[in-house]
Amino acid sequence: MGYVIAMAGKGGTGKTTIAALITRLIKEKKLGSVLAVDADPNSNLAECLGLKVKATVGKILDDIAAAPGKIPSGMPKETFIEYEVQTAVSEGEGFDVLTMGRPEGPGCYCYVNNVLRNIMGRLINNYDFVIIDNEAGLEHLSRRTTRRADTLLVISDASKVGLKSAKRINELTKELDIKIGNSFLLLNRKTEDVGDNLIQESGLEHLGDIPIDVEITKISLNGNSMMELRQDSLSLKRLEQIGDKIWRRNQ
Repeated sequence: MGYVIAMAGKGGTGKTTIAALITRLIKEKKLGSVLAVDADPNSNLAECLGLKVKATVGKILDDIAAAPGKIPSGMPKETFIEYEVQTAVSEGEGFDVLTMGRPEGPGCYCYVNNVLRNIMGRLINNYDFVIIDNEAGLEHLSRRTTRRADTLLVISDASKVGLKSAKRINELTKELDIKIGNSFLLLNRKTEDVGDNLIQESGLEHLGDIPIDVEITKISLNGNSMMELRQDSLSLKRLEQIGDKIWRRNQ
């Protein structure tokens, strides 16, 4: 069964960058096969990992909801949807990326969403690790991708707004039907001390801090891949130091 590591946090905290770096570290440490799932509507995880998006699951759902007749005669609907989802996977060197996107059309998605959840469950089990870059609302985690996460990594900046958002996300996981193994708070691009009371109020275990990394800023501005980040970069080294807790199955 795939070990699911889900990212969450308010916009602009660096969830996608952290997801890309975790994918890179698991790949470089040869811990197992990796599927990176971009479940944020502002999809750029594939680009962050140096790959091009082949298709989004949202577009697949649009097409099927708008024209169910495109399913070949004699082929079960679920088989067709599973084939389409599998062809949307972008293959990298040592990892794959699936971009969820979001359906935009007016059609009914009830059936395809239910089918998609079953398909994603099977797809996840084909990999040793699944890294999910979520939007703050956890929509894909709760409804369409998977209803469990072995590790939930809530990313925040060193601000009251960010930490209040982290607290809300932690509360939301308890309100929704999501099975969480371990929940951690990671402060990203930290420049100043944060009051311990704010961290404690989040209800999350403080995993550690990632400092501002000028090299990451340059890579992001240029639209380059995090695979180009130097091995001795501040962010990568710090994330590697705390990584065992993130993918603790391998301790």
